[in-house]
This record gives sequence, structure tokens and C-alpha cells, in this order.
Amino acid sequence: MIDNLCFREKVDFDIQKSVCFTGHRQVDKDFDYKNFENLLEKLIEKGYEYFFIGMALGFDTICFRLLEGLRESYKHIKLIACIPCKDQDKKFNVEQKQIYKNMVDNADYKVLISQSYTPYCMQERNAFMVDNSSLVIAYMLRNYGGTFNTVSYALRTGKKVYNIVNR
Repeated sequence: MIDNLCFREKVDFDIQKSVCFTGHRQVDKDFDYKNFENLLEKLIEKGYEYFFIGMALGFDTICFRLLEGLRESYKHIKLIACIPCKDQDKKFNVEQKQIYKNMVDNADYKVLISQSYTPYCMQERNAFMVDNSSLVIAYMLRNYGGTFNTVSYALRTGKKVYNIVNR
């Protein structure tokens, strides 16, 4: 299932043309998909080509699906599946496992962070994505948790962060 695999030491993408995403597993029911798709299209038109996606449920899945649709018109963009561990989908239900498999299969590149689950592999995945991007797009509703930690890390390392939540 995991082909086109590279490990984090071997990634060689243009950071200035790279975006990563961080967001919650639960997305508000009034999430504006069209507005977000328009933002993604504007990023592509500004020259962003590489999109690092953490492959979690929720916001990551939305990002992947929208970018996959945009890839039909913008064939040069690359979707990079950042997989924290080989069994990331272990606790997913049957439907979620199928969605995950389709995303992995349709990613242009797969980056495996850890061979097996560790208490830190998700954080390592998030740091890897931030370190290899010049822009972080966040869907952050609260000031705690993994998304907040990723945004805080991005800001500490001087990355541009754009939170799409209008609150």
C-alpha cells in the first residue's frame, strides 16, 4: 500500500513552494468548502506546488480531497502524504480505513516518519511538515492540543501561519 515511499531524511522539495496543513479531526458542520477550495486555488496560482498532508481524519481529509480535485486542473501540484507510522489507521472504522487507503494510494509521495507508533510520532510528523514548508494553513478553533502545538512550533520557527477560522 505504501509505494513511492521516502523517509524524512530524503525529502527534497522546494520549501518556498511548499504548504502544510494542521487542523482538528472534528470540523464544524458549517465549514465553507468552496471558500477553502478557492484559497487553495489561489495558493497554487501564487506558485505553491507541494502540499504536505498529515493524513488524519477531519481537516486533513478535507485538504487532501480538495487538492486531489484541483490536481485535475493543476497537474503540476504534488500531494505528499506524511504518515506518522505504518499503522496510522489502526483505530479507524471500515469506512475511514477505505478513505485513508484511497488517500495514500493517490498521494504523489509518501513520507513515513516512524515504522511503528510511538508517543511522539504525530508530533514528529507535524514538525517534519512545518520544517519542509514555508506556509502553514491551520484550522484552529482552540488554544490547546495538537493543532495548537503545531501552530506554536511554526510561529517559533518563523513560518507564516494562516488560520482559516474566522473568529
